[in-house]
Amino acid sequence: MANILIIDDQEWVIDLFSESLVDEGHNISTTDDIKSVMRNVFSFKPDLVLLNLYLKHGFNVWDVLQDIKKQDSTLPVIIVTTSDTYLYDPRLSQANGYTIKSWLAPDELKQKISIALGRKTKNHLEAVPFI
Repeated sequence: MANILIIDDQEWVIDLFSESLVDEGHNISTTDDIKSVMRNVFSFKPDLVLLNLYLKHGFNVWDVLQDIKKQDSTLPVIIVTTSDTYLYDPRLSQANGYTIKSWLAPDELKQKISIALGRKTKNHLEAVPFI
């Protein structure tokens, strides 16, 4: 399945999402080292990124999202947060989805991941002509 990078600093979120996604057959990497991600997201080799909107190290997550998209504009990024405050924020248009953290979130998240990965695969396949 997919390599999913979870960028979060809350252990319960990492545990909840990791367990659920591993059960789906995905490979999971986790980090709260934003400097490393901003320098080189490719070192993690993700097919998709789950990015916490609020991080403890004081980083502007919108800058992190923008850096990820600069490194790979096709890499799907889903924002994961405890608040719906930014649901209509125009900066969210850079992301491929948005989900609210909760104990019920894994089912919704699985659907969003499937859609985001499906779009990436579809776009990738369309860009490669058959010979």
